[in-house]
Amino acid sequence: MDTKLENASSQEISEQETPLLVDKNLPDVERNLIQQAISQTFESTAHLANLLPTGSVLAFQLLSPIFSNQGECDAVSRFLTAGLVTLCGLSCILLNFTDSIKDQKGNIIYGFATFRGMWIIDGSTTLPPEIAAKYKLKFIDFVHALMSILVFAAIALFDQNVVNCFYPTPSVGTKEALTALPVGIGVICSMLFVAFPTTRHGIGFPVTSN
Repeated sequence: MDTKLENASSQEISEQETPLLVDKNLPDVERNLIQQAISQTFESTAHLANLLPTGSVLAFQLLSPIFSNQGECDAVSRFLTAGLVTLCGLSCILLNFTDSIKDQKGNIIYGFATFRGMWIIDGSTTLPPEIAAKYKLKFIDFVHALMSILVFAAIALFDQNVVNCFYPTPSVGTKEALTALPVGIGVICSMLFVAFPTTRHGIGFPVTSN
């Protein structure tokens, strides 16, 4: 009797340790290096929006169907859509030059990175020169700003409302360009973001505990 109970309990433990989503009947798929690279590229491209300021992307995705009239644009809606794309693109560039720090109370303070250090937006505090020097503008900040506007352009080109607004009847060549260009931008920028990461945590970007 004790042996049966021990076997039952061990079987329950083994079932609990086994992942629920594992299908033992599925064969192991072996992928070559090219297939693995393609898979990783698509995964990185799918998460490109996470590399942009959250507010800019959300504002664009929320307002683009309204401003573009679901892709059926007249002169006014086309002007509004162009203004939306321009403003959101500029915000993606500008917010790359922002950064954040935590004061002694743990409050997050945002500021703009300058060539002399960081300028606090609300003027609530003044950083010592030795600390402010750590937040000076660097060449990588301009690289990230350029990549951000390219990524936002790719997101805008994936939006059918925007595409139909500016290209209601595209030619075959234009369709091919509108399909291939965002993917190419996504692949190149995803590799550059990985190769040249940033340590800034500005407005619209996640803030770490450091």
